[in-house]
Amino acid sequence: MSRKNSHWFWIPSLYIAAEIPAAMVTYVALLMFIQFGAGVGLSSVLSGLLFLPRILKSYFRSKVRNQGNFKRYLHVVQTLMFCAIMGCAIYMTYCVVNVWVLFAFLLVVSCLCAWHELLDTMYYNRMLYPREQKLLNNSKMLVVQVTVVVTYGLLIIIAGSLQVFFRNYQKAWAMDCSVLAGVMLLMLCVNALVLKNPKVHNPYRYQSLLSAFQNEVRIIDRIKHKPNVAGVLTCLFFLLLPQALMFNSRVFFLLAPVAEGGLECSLQEVGFAQGTIGVIAFSVGISLGRYVLYTKRQESMFYPMAVMLTLSPVVYLVMALMPEYFDLPMLSVMTMIAQFLFGFGLNVCMVFVRFISEQRYRNTFNYLYIPLVALMMLVPVLVSGWLIEEVGYVVFFIINCSCIPLAWIALGMKRIPNS
Repeated sequence: MSRKNSHWFWIPSLYIAAEIPAAMVTYVALLMFIQFGAGVGLSSVLSGLLFLPRILKSYFRSKVRNQGNFKRYLHVVQTLMFCAIMGCAIYMTYCVVNVWVLFAFLLVVSCLCAWHELLDTMYYNRMLYPREQKLLNNSKMLVVQVTVVVTYGLLIIIAGSLQVFFRNYQKAWAMDCSVLAGVMLLMLCVNALVLKNPKVHNPYRYQSLLSAFQNEVRIIDRIKHKPNVAGVLTCLFFLLLPQALMFNSRVFFLLAPVAEGGLECSLQEVGFAQGTIGVIAFSVGISLGRYVLYTKRQESMFYPMAVMLTLSPVVYLVMALMPEYFDLPMLSVMTMIAQFLFGFGLNVCMVFVRFISEQRYRNTFNYLYIPLVALMMLVPVLVSGWLIEEVGYVVFFIINCSCIPLAWIALGMKRIPNS
């Protein structure tokens, strides 16, 4: 097999292994918390805390970079992922599930996902010349998006179907996690065969976690002193606020009984509308937005895309006000619209990130974009469940939509950052 052709084997296998558990802790975990009795408020807090490893991962970037043998550590992390997910399945099979113990399992998986994201990015950069990376980046992103679509939607649909079959949601989730662990074991075996040693090997240099953390803190401190950075971050926070409040609440709304103001969807319907149609629409939106942003003049597209980023809550407010009109086809259409707007508009965040980072990160998307966006969204995500419990879904979505003008005002007060 030629070196060029081998790329079509190891790139899909590497990123499938990364995105399957990432989809579990990012999306599916919320449904698990709800069904195991955590309640709306606590479920929102626990699922939000699962973002912390992704927020903090860049602080340990230099520690991971200096490990040298990325292939070996990728195998170690994937093995630990399999063990953690399988352990979660065994726990749910033989024990009465405690939400905090379940959270501990998922937090371990989330930490391993963050570690894997650093390793796979460094392995990718080490294995390919910049010219090759430019040619293969679109293929890599396609693999990531397809994996998320299949994992998110299929995991939920399988869990819902198993619950109907077994009439026991705990056994259904245990089986679901067992299937996921089996897929991870398969990907581990595939990667053991197809991953090659990097063509340039860094000699191992010892660096403690503390020194790696301190090194990144000094860099972040320099970014903090960049002129106007506080105003830029404030603007970004308000731009993301409507979406952040809706991130978990849309799932709560779909599952909640009609008597409580929700749509009372089954897990299969949530998996199809939100996990499949919605994720496809989000992927199309983010890909189209990236193309538009970089082929048109950035200044002319910035404000339209920023406005589109804030509009998704309006879709859910319409559904909350008129729930009787939304069967599965209509729900799928509305979810598609909301998620397309989110994905298309989310590309404007890269303009803010590049203003802040300048040339700090070779791969801005992985090292700063995801942690920064997740950090901006974290507090609203944490409080959204509590707010729903206090005011109900209709009032919550009204409050959510009232944040849209605040985002536009914040946007109007700041000039477009130069990338």
